[in-house]
Amino acid sequence: MKIGIIGVGLIGGSLAISARQHIPDVEIYGNNRSQANLQKSLDLGLVDFRLDEAMIKQMDIILLAIPVDTALERLVDLLDEVNDNALIIDFGSTKAAICQQVALHSKRGQFLATHPIAGTEYSGPAAALPNLFEEKIQILCEAHKTRPDLLEWAQDWFKKTGMILREMDPVEHDQQITYVSHLSHISSYMLGKTVMEKEKDQSAIFDMAGSGFSSTVRLAKSSPFMWVPIFEQNKENISETLSQYINNLNQFKQLLDANRFDDLHEQILEINNIRQILEGITNTKNNK
Repeated sequence: MKIGIIGVGLIGGSLAISARQHIPDVEIYGNNRSQANLQKSLDLGLVDFRLDEAMIKQMDIILLAIPVDTALERLVDLLDEVNDNALIIDFGSTKAAICQQVALHSKRGQFLATHPIAGTEYSGPAAALPNLFEEKIQILCEAHKTRPDLLEWAQDWFKKTGMILREMDPVEHDQQITYVSHLSHISSYMLGKTVMEKEKDQSAIFDMAGSGFSSTVRLAKSSPFMWVPIFEQNKENISETLSQYINNLNQFKQLLDANRFDDLHEQILEINNIRQILEGITNTKNNK
């Protein structure tokens, strides 16, 4: 089987490791915007060969692990080019736009929209991990529109990788992922910005930084090449959620300024209930 990976970074590289582990007689071809990163993926053994445009028809599977704006630009041309039994799988963090773009394409059945809820703040082929997807949610959008035999193959591979499969409507996906992923990154970026603007002596920041600060600001190291296109594609959902988040921050400040610490105490106690929600989600995953 020939698998072409467009974007051999954290996600694409980890998919390459998974493919080598779970797919017999696989040949892996790679393509990167950065030639240096492409060479690195070859040196690391993540991919076997360079993927040139002329080779697209030879691929059995194409994995799109590139920024969501670039995926949107390339998908139609790739569907036009692939052979009649190939499958293209997208792994981006937004799903509504890409599903809408190919809704009427004659090869719609050869496309599967997915989003693995997995990742780190690092990027590039050297960041790839063999167990990145283990016990992680893999969201499938409009799976019923993917050709059954191709969908069955993809689901089987995902399960062997250790993913927990969930199906979602793409519009609902983009709404909900705003809260649990996109807003988290924005909060991390803005916390990092605020601290760096307030404290010019960076050594003092890191001397005092505990695990709480480090874990909260960890996502601020994430690449803008990946995240700004996500913010653009999911702008409406993010803007609405940011308004709600800013209102809550303003309310916190008002209580603080008014010395209403009993109210703050009660509010935080109520928020502590998120622990039960998260524990319930973990238990549900473990029982699957």
